[in-house]
Amino acid sequence: MPQVAIADIETASVQAMTNAGAAPEVAASVARAVAEAEAHGNVICGLYYLESYCTQLGTGRVDGHAKPQVARPRPAAVFVDARHGFAQPAFDKGFEVGLAAARENGTAVMSIAQSHTCTSLGYFTERLARAGVVALGTTNASAIVAPPGGKDRVLGTNPIAFSVPDGSGGIAMHFDTATSAVALGKITMAKEAGDAIPTGWATDASGADTTDPTAAVGGALKSAAGYKGWGIGLMVEVLAAALTGSVLSTDVQGLKLPDGPPHRLGQTYILIDPNVFSDRFGSAMEQLIASVDAQEGARIPGNQRAGATTANVPDALWNKVQKLAG
Repeated sequence: MPQVAIADIETASVQAMTNAGAAPEVAASVARAVAEAEAHGNVICGLYYLESYCTQLGTGRVDGHAKPQVARPRPAAVFVDARHGFAQPAFDKGFEVGLAAARENGTAVMSIAQSHTCTSLGYFTERLARAGVVALGTTNASAIVAPPGGKDRVLGTNPIAFSVPDGSGGIAMHFDTATSAVALGKITMAKEAGDAIPTGWATDASGADTTDPTAAVGGALKSAAGYKGWGIGLMVEVLAAALTGSVLSTDVQGLKLPDGPPHRLGQTYILIDPNVFSDRFGSAMEQLIASVDAQEGARIPGNQRAGATTANVPDALWNKVQKLAG
């Protein structure tokens, strides 16, 4: 398995998407997110998705030349219509407007509608935190999670991400987690590898627990922590889909299917100036982090988060990427 420089991953991703028909600025925006995912070991949201992006550019499932439109319907509300394009350039378009709204009003909400999957939600909240605001993000996905006690898919993996600035351009805390028991990508990767999955991840088509990834793909994922994760997943659906005017998870076909209608997913980000209510935010975070760091083996998720400069990429995947890049 070769060690590949993150810079080379980004360059190859730009070239692959440009070859597939994306506008150069769109390819660059998405490639940055792909490279960042690989730099943090998030293989599911990195090069693993690149072939799908390129295929769907070719079939028209995503518009590689879409021009996102930004509106500010209220002083603290920013709305970005991705126009069936990628989520990354839509976020780029609204980024400074959202930050300005948060700084002017103390808090702001930025919603993105009608976008392709954003893949790594934490990529976006981390960028907001590095710019100085506390950021909470939500997005929905194609339906794969059944309600506790049920067997039919209703929600996507519906992740939630939360990033906190350290006041110096870094990250004091960061997490990005699906509200399902596991990301769908881990099921499909286990299927490709011929591995079993743990009990508690998924059910088969009849609603019974399964350790067979093939049966799980034909069934449904379970919510993280049962009803607790189910409730949070529903909250994400409301914020990301209902609030933005995007489609519900039940109306989205598989995210990696080559053909079909655009994803039309939504994301909602809540931006908070850390000093809007109190000047004690920095000292409180220092105290919180110290109380965790004092315990051997404990940690604050994402504290002083930094990416690697190289990543391990399986030979077959890197060969495929190079072929896409020409």
